[in-house]
Amino acid sequence: MGYSSLAECVHDLERHGHLIRIKQEVDPYLEMAAIHMRVYDAQGPALLFEHIKGSPFPAVSNLFGTLARSRFMFRDTLEKIKVLVAVKADPMQALRKPLSYAHVATTALSALPWRKASGAPILHGTTRISQLPQIVNWPMDGGPFITMPQVYTEDVTNPGVMHANLGMYRIQLAGNEYVPDAEAGLHYQLHRGIGVHQTKANALGQPLKVSIFVGGPPSHPLAAVMPLPEGLSELTFAGALGNRRFRYFYDAEGFCISADADFVITGMVYPQENKPEGPFGDHLGYYSLAHPFPLMHVHQVYHRKNPIWSFTVVGRPPQEDTSFGALIHEITGAAIPQEINGLHAVHAVDAAGVHPLLFAIGSERYTPYLQADRPQEILTIANQILGKNQLSLAKYLFITAYQDNPQLDIHDVGAFLTHVFERIDPTRDLHFHTRTTIDTLDYSGDGLNAGSKAVFAAAGNKKRVLAAELPGGFTLPRPFDACKLILPGIIAVEAPSFTDDDTEADRIAAWCEAVMAVDFTGIMLLVLCDDAAFTSANVNNFVWVAFTRSNPSHDIHGVNSFIKHKHWGCHGPIIIDARKKPHHAPELIKDPDVEKRVDALGAKGGPLDGII
Repeated sequence: MGYSSLAECVHDLERHGHLIRIKQEVDPYLEMAAIHMRVYDAQGPALLFEHIKGSPFPAVSNLFGTLARSRFMFRDTLEKIKVLVAVKADPMQALRKPLSYAHVATTALSALPWRKASGAPILHGTTRISQLPQIVNWPMDGGPFITMPQVYTEDVTNPGVMHANLGMYRIQLAGNEYVPDAEAGLHYQLHRGIGVHQTKANALGQPLKVSIFVGGPPSHPLAAVMPLPEGLSELTFAGALGNRRFRYFYDAEGFCISADADFVITGMVYPQENKPEGPFGDHLGYYSLAHPFPLMHVHQVYHRKNPIWSFTVVGRPPQEDTSFGALIHEITGAAIPQEINGLHAVHAVDAAGVHPLLFAIGSERYTPYLQADRPQEILTIANQILGKNQLSLAKYLFITAYQDNPQLDIHDVGAFLTHVFERIDPTRDLHFHTRTTIDTLDYSGDGLNAGSKAVFAAAGNKKRVLAAELPGGFTLPRPFDACKLILPGIIAVEAPSFTDDDTEADRIAAWCEAVMAVDFTGIMLLVLCDDAAFTSANVNNFVWVAFTRSNPSHDIHGVNSFIKHKHWGCHGPIIIDARKKPHHAPELIKDPDVEKRVDALGAKGGPLDGII
């Protein structure tokens, strides 16, 4: 089956016990987001909010809140899509075993978008931006945002849906300097297809037509976040996954309209016309701050009969986008290694905010006639990873050799880091990329999109046994003296508040001199932090603190460190300064009064009784 609309999906989920209705009026300012997060944390059902303060439209969230529910929605096509992706990665499979792939032919045919002549449900009515659900997720957000949009643009030099881009870029509906109902903020980051389209339009001095679809069959928003190659239209993937061709048409002003969407907002982006967008509580667990981003002049806001607004909540992982990521990996995970020779597996660590921390496993085949005990081929693979689409946004890349442990689970964060630190040589195996680009949402660097990267490469036999506990009498000198073991060989060290780069570099250098006499046998990483108890409480806290609050070029230090022939290394433990810095964005903190209201909803007899 394939859903023809979001409403059909909602009814199907409700019929099978995957969705509940919230019938009482809810406030789009913080309350809806708080309810969503509480239900997501409980791995609860999708939510249909029937009455939203200030809006005539209902809204649904948490559709993709569990991997099991995502699989349920695509139960008739998921396996076929995996086969199609595999065939693309290795076309010889289909030639060797053609009968094995015959059953996916109809799914492939669904990939062709269908241009409708008339009769589109989306043209039932029009409304205004201010009538849409004005959902604000976090107290410091700059205004209401669309958090589940499908943003459609075309290549002005090669127009048409087959060369279009459909991406999920957040949209600010109001606040800041936006003219109510007439303007919206369009936020997109590095390595996004829409940027290519706007660059071409700017070069020609033309405005870029933008269509924002909200709702529609669930295959549509999933297609908008798929990491498809540039030039391959997401509309084709949406059709194949939904087993229903993507239906579209052009309105009188020449904007592409999704015929099956619940809402469509059209508008123009003019060259070099920006306005401040943000702040916004983002998926790293901090606010992204206000910055100039493209301004969209709103033309029309269409909607279908009885439309349903679709939204999600973004925040420190795990959140609903975690389940998005898991489903995407399930679909495409086998294909990514095919694109880089020697790569066996790659994993963006969700608990660290995705882009800040990447794990990879690669082959070591350069000298099979020798017992290699140092990284060789995996350094080449690392360079390819850091030049590959959105993988290039990785800030920390830990890569190890497949041959050293073919059973190593790249998704087991603790086991993977243990494997690396058992083998890494800190005098040789850290490689820096300074003054480069990092994720737009990462404020650990020294400017928007600006920071550094570090590759930790480990290959060969075990070089050490990591300490599974701190030895009796283990002490560190002040001012970094309170410490707790996080994982074997990794210690959280509580430190005074960070002041500035120069002062702290001198303080850390002096402390490194003072610890030269400390026996660090089995200890490979010291994480300077503001709260050692929090950082060491679990692996998720550790990777979130260590890798979202540090900029490798500025914040990696080492005991008995040196620079030789332009290469940095250390003879003692590696140090990552993961304290909060003055230039960091504030972390996301929930509103306590709103949380109390959600507690009441979960009380006995409340609409969320037994769910949260």
